[in-house]
Amino acid sequence: MAVTAREFYHLTEGVEPGKLCSGTACFASQASSKTGDGGASRIYCLGRCYEAPAVAGRSGQGVPSVRSIATEPVVLSGLLGPTRGRPALDAYRAGGGYQALQEALDAGSARVIAEIKASRLRGRGGAGFPAGAKWKSVSCAESDQKYVIANADEGDPGAYIDRLLIERDPHLLVESLAIAAVTVGAAHGYVYLRAEYPEARPILERAIAEARAAGILGESVLGSGRRFDLEVFVGEGSYLCGEETALIRSIEGKRPEPWARPPYPTQSGLFGKPTLVNNVETLANVPWIVRHGGEAFAAIGTEESTGTKAVSLNSRFARPGLYEVDFGTPLSEIVNDLGGGLADGDLLGVMCGGPLAGLVPPHLLQTPFSFEGMREIGCSVGHGGIVAFATETTIPALIAHVAEFVAFESCGKCTPCRTGSSQIAHAFARAGRGPDARSRVAMDSSELADLVNALSATSLCGHGSGFGEFLNSVSTHFSEEVVACLR
Repeated sequence: MAVTAREFYHLTEGVEPGKLCSGTACFASQASSKTGDGGASRIYCLGRCYEAPAVAGRSGQGVPSVRSIATEPVVLSGLLGPTRGRPALDAYRAGGGYQALQEALDAGSARVIAEIKASRLRGRGGAGFPAGAKWKSVSCAESDQKYVIANADEGDPGAYIDRLLIERDPHLLVESLAIAAVTVGAAHGYVYLRAEYPEARPILERAIAEARAAGILGESVLGSGRRFDLEVFVGEGSYLCGEETALIRSIEGKRPEPWARPPYPTQSGLFGKPTLVNNVETLANVPWIVRHGGEAFAAIGTEESTGTKAVSLNSRFARPGLYEVDFGTPLSEIVNDLGGGLADGDLLGVMCGGPLAGLVPPHLLQTPFSFEGMREIGCSVGHGGIVAFATETTIPALIAHVAEFVAFESCGKCTPCRTGSSQIAHAFARAGRGPDARSRVAMDSSELADLVNALSATSLCGHGSGFGEFLNSVSTHFSEEVVACLR
């Protein structure tokens, strides 16, 4: 019997109130104990990692801390100050909102793209792809229809950056998408919002309605004669939909599997039309770049990692919260100065950018938080969620947790991802049980290495290859712990 697209998802009936989160930040908060209640509808992140362990439909500690130590706040400026947000149109316009959209309309497509390219802005969703190259490709594509999509499927456990931007500064995303649309020639756009963020939907839809009523969206954007409108599309629970081609297939009503490229979405994306896909934080940089110029943005951060980066810290930190830093800030400053170190216990390491990123040991915390700095130690910036682990969490238990996550969320299209992750989850789960566990692990170092190589080299998308990179990182930085639990 063929598997339908709907059967692929985990949350087709929405998020069940009272459901425990099974995500990595909640796993870390439980010091290796089993987190979440499993099942086919398990939840791997509710975007409330600052109050882990999180429960669906219930907020414990409420509003997280928000702070910027960047040269200049770029994406979090609307969340700072006494109001800690500006969800209404009047408040957003009072702070200069939609001026960048008007400037973009006045400047024209070529000029805006030139500024985006000059900024050297890279995607904040994990891949770090140059935004200017995407915008240029869609702009140059010949088509009677084009689309822009905001990827708000913030699935990396540990991250709640996009959720807070949408809930507290929704017009920033609306304006950013409108600038993207008039620049690349798109008349329609989507925000792909994850099901685990039910509070975000009415806030965003209200902002869209306000913008439409004010003539910002619709048949003539700010009276320019350029048409652009926007709608919210809510996912039904799938980590894979954070990958842009799987996300596109999800909107089309198809099974959300990644496709092999080419064709690239910029040439043949949603409904076969040129499509620009950027994540929420990437887009949130655009109004600042339009207003201040690409060179001013590129002057912040490092040569390969320009601008600022929002990072979200989990509940194991003494001061969990959302922070904006310049790229190149040492991890130690983020972990110790901003986060205040661990609230209790000794630090095992920090995971940056989700469960498929590597684990940074304490002796490497002087590493600059940048694409190139993290790459040098076999880790990554990812989406920017930073999860701290205490030494109560064992390496075998962490590997088993990540492997179980990968296996559960795999689309099944790749054999290494589908079967390799299950094998590793089973082996390392056994390694974490009892003093004689080592003798009961049916995997040795060479078998693990073969699986890692297969995952890294042959996976269709970053889900499987990212798991391979995670295993490589842990095997490098925590080699004694890994070898000790293999036969």
